[in-house]
Amino acid sequence: LIEPQRFGDTRGYFIETWRQERYQAAGIGLPFVQDNLSRSAHGILRGLHLQNPNAQGKLVYVIEGEVFDVAVDVRVGSPSFGKWTGAVLTSDDHRQLWIPLGFAHGFCVTSETALFAYKCTTAYSAADEIGVLWNDPALAIAWPVAEPKLSGKDSVLPRLADIDKARLPRFDG
Repeated sequence: LIEPQRFGDTRGYFIETWRQERYQAAGIGLPFVQDNLSRSAHGILRGLHLQNPNAQGKLVYVIEGEVFDVAVDVRVGSPSFGKWTGAVLTSDDHRQLWIPLGFAHGFCVTSETALFAYKCTTAYSAADEIGVLWNDPALAIAWPVAEPKLSGKDSVLPRLADIDKARLPRFDG
């Protein structure tokens, strides 16, 4: 979880959302090659998504609104395999979450709408996309909504245990 500095006065505010040296010092040294922006309404849940091979690291943050953002370790052999972490990200606090390679990612909009930004370390590849069911009981993610609005694709994703382990990324220590 990263908290960029905010410089504000009566005119508004200024935030540096990315500076290579600062993020390298925090352990995020991969180059970013693609930026994405999504707009969603309250109750929309996107995820849980990842790519393998051609894994993506993602630096995510909210430009407008509020989301509950989640990263799940799905790296086979990882001591934290199947564990998740989550954070509320808002346009008021400007916090960012780093989603490392090998982690599934998803978020749920908790405000009326949200504008959500992703900086990705690898370009999107539909052929490499994998998804995990948002409410997989084994993950027990504490989503803030009981019945989110899902895409058709996200509503039929498999549970983590049902994905062939050969398809998942490996933990390399």
